[in-house]
Amino acid sequence: MKSTLEPLEGNKIKLSVEVEDAEFAKDIDAAFRKLALEVRLPGFRPGKAPRKILEARIGLGPAREQALRDAIPQYLAKAVREHEVDLIAAPDLEITGGAEDGVVTFDATCDIRPVVAVPGYAGLRIELPNPTASDAEVQDAMDSERRRHGTLTVVERPAAKGDFVTMDLEAHREGEPVAGLNTEDWLYEVGRGWVAEGFDDHLIGSTANDTLTFTATPSGTAEAADFTVKIGNVQELVLPETTDEWVADNLPEHESVEAWTQSVRDRIAAVRLNQGRQALIDRATTALAALVDEEPPQAMVDQELQARVENFVKDLQTRGISVDQWMSATGQDANTLVETFREQATKAVVVDLALRAVAEAEQVEVDESDIESEYARIAMRAGMKSKDVRKAYEKNDAVFDLVAQLRKSKALDWLLHHIEIVDEAGQALDRDLILGHTHDDDDHDHDHDHAEEA
Repeated sequence: MKSTLEPLEGNKIKLSVEVEDAEFAKDIDAAFRKLALEVRLPGFRPGKAPRKILEARIGLGPAREQALRDAIPQYLAKAVREHEVDLIAAPDLEITGGAEDGVVTFDATCDIRPVVAVPGYAGLRIELPNPTASDAEVQDAMDSERRRHGTLTVVERPAAKGDFVTMDLEAHREGEPVAGLNTEDWLYEVGRGWVAEGFDDHLIGSTANDTLTFTATPSGTAEAADFTVKIGNVQELVLPETTDEWVADNLPEHESVEAWTQSVRDRIAAVRLNQGRQALIDRATTALAALVDEEPPQAMVDQELQARVENFVKDLQTRGISVDQWMSATGQDANTLVETFREQATKAVVVDLALRAVAEAEQVEVDESDIESEYARIAMRAGMKSKDVRKAYEKNDAVFDLVAQLRKSKALDWLLHHIEIVDEAGQALDRDLILGHTHDDDDHDHDHDHAEEA
């Protein structure tokens, strides 16, 4: 087999393939063996009729047609591998010779993955939460715990935000009681904003035995109601004094105020650090995608969209939920669902193209050790031997795609090590802390799942 590649306009190429008679003769033999299983000849079991007898019965034409159908995709795949063509859609095939006899030739017009420009990728800047908690935030968290241990004390003063009032509550609309808003002796924290818009504003400044009447719109409704509130008493929540003794008695996991304070500070930092790490890749790839001006190929978007929809449906099925049930429960229709996935698919395609561009610009390479490491990782997850994983990838011509994914992973790793990471105030954050390791900026040998996440 011989093949040539001709570049075309618009991210297309044409592969021209030529198959000599001697080589194609093997495919015709295979086609006869296949037809022998389908054609019934007296005296022969299915698949056992000799080729000469079968050919005499049906002629050479049907076998040649079968051979063309079966063999051309294989020759095309071989040409694709030889020229390292990055297909993004099924090619348009045209048999240009050998349909009836002679040398078989065909052309394949292929849509290929475009190369995009990503200007300014090395100067990207993303914002993440600062994991360091301020003293005020630590104190608020500690006060929240102290409130759980606080005591209510009746006070002879107007109610303020944070106080508790006991009340008899009535709410009517056109003379009819509003469901859920008529109760007696209800203890309510002023400032919660649970009842109605502006409700708590009327409570602030009230005193024991006051009667308040006003109109407000109950939360979750669209129509106003007439409220009557009779204040019983006003109580202040008195927080316990923070001492080492109190901490030891009520928070036995801590020995002192200092230890408790540090624990709260560490807990806030851990939560924010986790939030930052979860957001890191999405924000970095979103910022990278924003640098790409070219529209992604529709074929790539459609393929990504189909994969996402299929994965969504499979996920629902594993949970015993049908798509109709999910849409009924969420109030979404099929069009809204598909458009949501289309937006995600479009971004994923743009990120794919952008990371490949970064890999090319930074001359990111994947060597044999990278591939072997990936085989070993896949084998561990799948409970297989690494050599069997390799054989599976080679048998399915999937090594090219695997290398591309590894290049993308390395490109994303490079990006994460070079973008500027700041907090809400624009202050630089510790990259090592965010990435979860200590390293030299020139040492990027880390085991991240970036390509899968992107």
